[in-house]
Amino acid sequence: MRLRFAVSTLMPVLVACAAMHPDPGPPIPNPFIANGANGAHGVDLAGLDTAVLAGDDFFGYANGAWLKSHEIPADRSSYGNSAILDEVTAKRTADLIQNADANGGGGSDARKISDTYASFLDEAGIEAKGLAPLQPALAAIAAISDHATLSAALGATLRADVDVLNATSLHTPNLFGLWVAQDLDDPSRYSPFFLQGGLLLPDRDFYLDPAPRMLGVRKNFLVYLTTLFALAGTARPQEKAERVLQLEEKIARVHVGRGDSEDVEKGNNHWTRAQLEERAPGLDWSSYLTAARLEKEPGFVVWQPAAIVGISKLVKDEPLSVWKEFLEAHALDRAAPYLPKTFGDAYFGLHSHTLNGTLQQRERWKRAVSVVDGSLGEAVGKLYVEKYFPASEKARAEQMVQNELAAFAKRIDALDWMAPQTKERAKAKLQALKVGVGYPDKWRDYSDLAVVRGEALGNAERADSFEYQRNLGKLGKAVDRGEWVMNPQLVNAVNLPAMNALNFPAAILQPPDFDPERPAAMDYGAAGATIGHEISHSFDDQGALFDASGKLSNWWTKEDFAHFQASSRALVAQFDAYQPFPGVHVNGKQTVSENIADVAGLAAAFDAYRLSLNGKEAKVVQGLTGDQQFFVSFAQSWRFKAREAAARARIITDGHAPAEYRADTVRNLDAWYPAFNVSPEQKLALTPEQRVRVW
Repeated sequence: MRLRFAVSTLMPVLVACAAMHPDPGPPIPNPFIANGANGAHGVDLAGLDTAVLAGDDFFGYANGAWLKSHEIPADRSSYGNSAILDEVTAKRTADLIQNADANGGGGSDARKISDTYASFLDEAGIEAKGLAPLQPALAAIAAISDHATLSAALGATLRADVDVLNATSLHTPNLFGLWVAQDLDDPSRYSPFFLQGGLLLPDRDFYLDPAPRMLGVRKNFLVYLTTLFALAGTARPQEKAERVLQLEEKIARVHVGRGDSEDVEKGNNHWTRAQLEERAPGLDWSSYLTAARLEKEPGFVVWQPAAIVGISKLVKDEPLSVWKEFLEAHALDRAAPYLPKTFGDAYFGLHSHTLNGTLQQRERWKRAVSVVDGSLGEAVGKLYVEKYFPASEKARAEQMVQNELAAFAKRIDALDWMAPQTKERAKAKLQALKVGVGYPDKWRDYSDLAVVRGEALGNAERADSFEYQRNLGKLGKAVDRGEWVMNPQLVNAVNLPAMNALNFPAAILQPPDFDPERPAAMDYGAAGATIGHEISHSFDDQGALFDASGKLSNWWTKEDFAHFQASSRALVAQFDAYQPFPGVHVNGKQTVSENIADVAGLAAAFDAYRLSLNGKEAKVVQGLTGDQQFFVSFAQSWRFKAREAAARARIITDGHAPAEYRADTVRNLDAWYPAFNVSPEQKLALTPEQRVRVW
């Protein structure tokens, strides 16, 4: 996945959708074009810092002037091109939401969109209700009387809330997380995956690391929990907060570290229902699974067995009263953004300010857009692509994908170290790859989602339950490789290795990275590198473990895989050497999958760009050769700066390296050296033997 940070047969549906809504007025412009940024249509020459040698710091060369002249907005923990696109996309989405037909039928998507948005914006109504919307949940927790009812209460909180798309991909605040996905041994069916959970902070290190900064985080976390309990009117709030923190520290101690959590082969553990009860005693599994609506499932994939065993034991060993306090704290945390301002402010103070250094809470309308995207994302996506993603741009992106697939196939053919049988399997996997551009082939059906105007928290809870039930509904059905995990209005992209599928949402396919008015070399360096990156994930250290059908099956010969692993180790060492802060290094092993995809994806994008020229040389534009346009566009696509707290947190939790080092991956491509006259003594220079050539 690249953190920056569809089909024509659907057009009749979109036209029909347009007839149901009033014209929301002229499109909101993209600032990269409207304000003349990036030379109106091109690279941002004003953002370069030509005092920096490209061979010493390519990220600084391409972005140095911009970094010096731009501040991170107070309501953000980081800033860059993707943040700017996030902002314009949010404004567009808010405009579409506000103009949705609020007078339509109560069951229409338009009415649900309008009511969800208006309910969250109704601050006066939320203040008037106070804690009342959460009282039924708090009363249910208070009524827990024994081990069986505790297990049932914990099971009732199970949700498909494991965010597989971002840096905290294996984190859930509920006791366990559920992920309904293609079975790794039998790609024709779905399986329920259990993952470790129970932590409100992002990772086990936040509880166990003795560093002063982490001690400060835990102190602020204790203040936050105390505040929640006090606002809820409970007695002795600090004592309750201390007990919850101590329990979460015990949970953190049995959690599996990120390295093992991201090891697919270690995670693929199939347990029957009987084995679950036998191997993880402590939790009343019958009560838990019944409350979670999984009582009929015969088996599960237990991703972190040691954590599931350890947490289950804690359910039995720790006092019932403490677990009730744990559930109360988690209920308050989950509801805080939908409760009166004092709760929302406390939530911001921990999750945004303490953990990410954000100085100011986002405006209410921006948060409302996020709420609607989370609840009715594809319904909003229909409106978004109708207005902001024309068929011509979809076709252009699909052509770029085809060019990159062809370039990748040529690279496979050219590998002198790979055995013929491995090449054959690699190309079979490439041919089977399902690439979604812009939006899904089939839109999600929200007819069973109930939305009530004026019930901000209730709407959020029902959306949460709807999504959980939608995931449970997959069990027992054929796998849908066309399902999307991203909304069209999201500035991002993803590879789903087990599905052998890619998603490129419409919102990432816009200027400055994808612009029909600028030379193709620039688009290949930016959007093309994203496409190449995602394709490459099917062939990185994790993708190499899945065959064309998505089955967990290493399709490499022993010798070929050893060669691949050697290249991976070289890339690990390269990134281990980067030091964002004194004494703090990038974790090359943690980020290796993304780094492999960056190197291989950039190489494939470069080849596709050169192939698109049909043997000719690109025109010099803005004083830059075609190759220079390609590489500068790539580095500027990683334009990014973050507050120190956020940057440090990312190093711990993120599978991606910091943006500046991702931009500097150009040092592994031979073509970069003559393009910028890079000499051997410059800091980024590598000898030909040192350059990592994965594909």
